[in-house]
Amino acid sequence: MTIQPQPFGDVDITNCEREPIQFLGRIQNFGYLLAVSTDWLIERVSANIGDVIDRTAESLLGESVLSVVSEGALHSIRGRLQILSGESGGERIVGLDLFGTGMRFDVAIHVSAGSIIIEAEPQAERPSTNPGALVKSMITRVQKTQGLEGLYKESVRQLRGITGFDRVMLYRFADGGAGSVIAEAARSGIGSFLGLNYPATDIPPQARALYVRNQVRLIADVGSETVPVIPELDPHGRPIDLSQSVLRSVSPIHIEYLGNMGVSASMSVSIVIDGQLWGLFALHNYAPRHLAMEVRAAAELFGQMVSLIIEGRLAKEQRQLEEAGRVLHDRFVSRIVAASSTLDTIGEFADDLREIIPADGFAIFVKGDAQCYGHCPTPEEIASLARFLNRAGSGRIYATDEISAVHLPGADYIDRAAGVLAIPISRSPRDYLLFFRREIIQTVTWAGDPKTKERMIGPNGVRLTPRKSFEAWKETVHGRSHPWTVSETKAAEGLRVSILEVLLRFNEESERQQSLAAQRQELLIAELNHRVRNILSLIRALVVQSKPGATTVDSFAAIIGGRIQALARAHDQITSADAGAVTLRDIVRTEISAYIGGKAGRVALSGPDIFVEAVTFSTLALVFHELVTNSAKYGALSDSSGSVEVNWWLDDNDACRIEWIESGGPPVAAPQRRGFGSTIIERSIPHDLSGEARIDYHLSGVRAHFTLPANVFHLEGTRTDLPAPDARTDTMAASEPAASLAGLRGLVVEDNLIISLDAEQMLFDHGMVEVFTAASVDEARKVIESQSIDVALLDVNLGSETSFPLVRDLNARHIPFVFVTGYGEKIELPLEAGDADAVKKPFVSELLVGAIARAAMRRPRPS
Repeated sequence: MTIQPQPFGDVDITNCEREPIQFLGRIQNFGYLLAVSTDWLIERVSANIGDVIDRTAESLLGESVLSVVSEGALHSIRGRLQILSGESGGERIVGLDLFGTGMRFDVAIHVSAGSIIIEAEPQAERPSTNPGALVKSMITRVQKTQGLEGLYKESVRQLRGITGFDRVMLYRFADGGAGSVIAEAARSGIGSFLGLNYPATDIPPQARALYVRNQVRLIADVGSETVPVIPELDPHGRPIDLSQSVLRSVSPIHIEYLGNMGVSASMSVSIVIDGQLWGLFALHNYAPRHLAMEVRAAAELFGQMVSLIIEGRLAKEQRQLEEAGRVLHDRFVSRIVAASSTLDTIGEFADDLREIIPADGFAIFVKGDAQCYGHCPTPEEIASLARFLNRAGSGRIYATDEISAVHLPGADYIDRAAGVLAIPISRSPRDYLLFFRREIIQTVTWAGDPKTKERMIGPNGVRLTPRKSFEAWKETVHGRSHPWTVSETKAAEGLRVSILEVLLRFNEESERQQSLAAQRQELLIAELNHRVRNILSLIRALVVQSKPGATTVDSFAAIIGGRIQALARAHDQITSADAGAVTLRDIVRTEISAYIGGKAGRVALSGPDIFVEAVTFSTLALVFHELVTNSAKYGALSDSSGSVEVNWWLDDNDACRIEWIESGGPPVAAPQRRGFGSTIIERSIPHDLSGEARIDYHLSGVRAHFTLPANVFHLEGTRTDLPAPDARTDTMAASEPAASLAGLRGLVVEDNLIISLDAEQMLFDHGMVEVFTAASVDEARKVIESQSIDVALLDVNLGSETSFPLVRDLNARHIPFVFVTGYGEKIELPLEAGDADAVKKPFVSELLVGAIARAAMRRPRPS
């Protein structure tokens, strides 16, 4: 395949990042390589293998490794493989007679892509000092140093002492990948690189990743020819991965880079902290230099030990900074606690906060308003910055030393605020504490101009060549502030947590009550969900089971309406303030009064105070509703002479016995067909309450017998006789004449569309000529202002608001009104509502229409 060259205009420094440096397929010429399979067959071999054995590289491919490696050497290699941990490390064997020729080799072993890689170097002269003892002595000297700077200086001095390289530098990486030389030991006369900065592109990302995996790297002779590993590709078309190789050849770009520096040999020792490449010991020599594998292993161990020491001292330094910050933090918290501050008054402690986190300016942004102290952007600019910060995610500290690089409007106020640290202290709306730092114009000294590159065509297309000059090159950097440190961001997180805790503490009781209320609400919602489902199922069953007993649509509606109203009355008793003290007498009286109003005096109630449990209400309400309606239609209450006795008492088993006895009415006969009403009477108490029920049809009247088990009622409690329901609102339509709304124009304010349509149709059916509907206070006001209205029907709860604000508008225009409410307890109406009626949901049409008609009659008539 022919690689098309890129236009020069598209070439940038990132071309270097595309170089596959671990797949070059070549090794340096001071050693030899064998790649063998797990069953010890030779897969690859370096082309120079013929220099040490009497075989060509090609002739070894596919052969057993024992054809070139001695059995003793293979035994040693197998033993070292046993202690390897996968493909993440390597092992070394010093002075091994690898080929059985008497010639000793230093051997490195690792596993790559399922292949065992064996690398061998002729054994060099062994160091006079034991490497382990040497490293111990070096570390002892390093540990005696004071502070980080002394540690860095002694480390490079010790490493130069055991390697003999002309220059040893300690190179530390910055967050963006660039780095600087922070310590150096060099022979005299070769100049100094101390303090110079190097761009991130000098060590591209794939090279930094290799430095973590393979922590010692030697380039013995920059100008030497490299040796190919054959074959280049395996049978699957893959090149060999030499990431862990000690002999891996060098990228041509890096060779050119070193050549431009005048370096003939190079070595690196990685400093890895928390799995990240913190820095490098970079060693340069101006003549070729090879170090024995044993010395390189000692340098690797030294690098690992120094990494641990640096990590420990950095952690100690961090702890000291955090402890100092904690003292300031605790003082700040104690002051705001003593002052009982709120979020709006945190700005009073701006100086304390700027002492904890040094900054040139401080702002608190709360509910869209900014309070500024010191050098800050304007409130409008801060509002724009807050919108940008909202995208950073809630609960996270955000810090940058270059606002303009991530938020373009930040370029307008670089002189006042180039860097920002933001502490979010709420979720919605998002509020912030903002610390600002002004621009610091910096002069950075680079090792040569990092932007000076030349273009050339390489194997991966057009690329940039390394710069040829490494003389100090100064660059002035604008738009940045002093960077925010790790300790400062930790202090910011501590402040965020403490401020929230303090603010919560000031509202502790309120928050506790809110929490309890929220828990109760969750329980109530769960219970409500359960009950609503049950009620819907019950309503569905009532509809289905009531259908056979109805002969017309109107009779069907009346039957369903009556049964639903019975359930509603029972629900009112359950949710009333005195629900725990409702007696059996109250339940029976409620059903009698609601349905037969004027005939209630013909029903005699007799028995002790039996206080029924709430779970019993609905069942008893339905049973007595059916008994009352049947009596009013067909039994003792259907004429003018009959009567009913309801008696109850406790039997010997502490159960409650109830008798319903009708007399003086028309002759009674047992029904030929059992309707749903009869089913409710006969089966509800046994099924729902585990009690007993029996109904007898005597010629003189119906007699019903019920038994309530002791667990559904109790005797203790303060009895409260509930008065008979107000005939104006709770009496069935049979007890008062139907009202008429003929010729009226009405307004229905209801947020539920289905209920609104139902009320609208109900009003039309009773004679209204025009009905307007509104779902909110604003919509209702528009109707009131633009239309002629005679009367209004107001749902109390409109979702996110109530209809109470409309009272003043309606009173101003002398428009009467009626409230409807789903609240079971007595609703507290505004004083301006006067004596307006309130009808409970679900409402019976006659009751609602009657209330509206009464209200309309109170409207002043035009003279």
